[in-house]
Amino acid sequence: MSWGYEYREYVPVAARKYQATRFAIEHAKQQGRAVQPVMINGKKIANTFWGKAWCDHLESYSDYANRLPRGRTYVRNGSVVDLDISAGRVTAIVAGSDVYEIDIQIDRLKATEWKKILSGCSASIDSLLDLLGGRFSDGVMKRLTRRPDGLFPAPKEIRMSCSCPDWAGLCKHLAAVLYGVGAHLDKRPELLFLLRDVDHTELVSEAVSAGNLSTALGEPSSELTGEDLGAMFGIDLDVSTDSLATEVAPKKRRSPAKKKAPVKSSVKKKAAKKKSSLKKSPKKKAVRKKTTKEAVKKRAVSKTAATKSVTKNATTSQANKKVIKKKAARKQAGKKTAK
Repeated sequence: MSWGYEYREYVPVAARKYQATRFAIEHAKQQGRAVQPVMINGKKIANTFWGKAWCDHLESYSDYANRLPRGRTYVRNGSVVDLDISAGRVTAIVAGSDVYEIDIQIDRLKATEWKKILSGCSASIDSLLDLLGGRFSDGVMKRLTRRPDGLFPAPKEIRMSCSCPDWAGLCKHLAAVLYGVGAHLDKRPELLFLLRDVDHTELVSEAVSAGNLSTALGEPSSELTGEDLGAMFGIDLDVSTDSLATEVAPKKRRSPAKKKAPVKSSVKKKAAKKKSSLKKSPKKKAVRKKTTKEAVKKRAVSKTAATKSVTKNATTSQANKKVIKKKAARKQAGKKTAK
């Protein structure tokens, strides 16, 4: 029996994600940015203080309690294919039975409330050096994430919309995106300051005021009253504690080096000639003379040997001629007797 409801054809989850990812890539290109998917490894959505604090803040409100569990399963399986955080706004694309576009608007923090947070953080500074190195102390983090008057927005400050047909104020796709914000804060906590449109570097300038510097470092601040310490030390959140120590410590003045008198070119040439003459030692000359004498002697010996060999050869040739003549005379005498 049919009640007039038509069910949509089932589409596998992988196909849904693929279709949503292609749509997200094209959408991000139009905005001139890269796709920022929410990737979660394991069951935990967040592992650091900032991500956990955001998730705990969401779960503390009863208005969100019914829909948040479905959102956790969606964000864990990678359905949030793109999530972008800007000043007072969160936009996302979620892969469901169709591709859904999410738009969440969050009220920007008022200037009066931000000033209260700054004064409260400066009063709860445990270590100024940690703050200057970009590391918030426990007291500062607790003050920033305090539920009634911290940086996290209350439900009345959040306005959400989803392109899905669900009539509920917080659908599972919106819940997944809210958890995805916590996953992004887990890796980049500075996005929380961007979302509420406040400058986190003002925490440093507030911390290094004359009154707070003395309490943090344990030094009297009477000499530093009225001074712009931020301009004096060039402090920002990327400054390390080692660089701060080197900047605060007084530098010793070095005495100027004495200039050497210029040496004239003629004096340099004379010194070079002396060095070259010293290099040629008399020992080498004596060795050279000895070698020449020995060579002359060897040549004379070789000449005498050659003359001796020539004379020997001449005498041997004459003796041979005499022997040959005697043999010839003997032969002729023998012939005559035979006749």
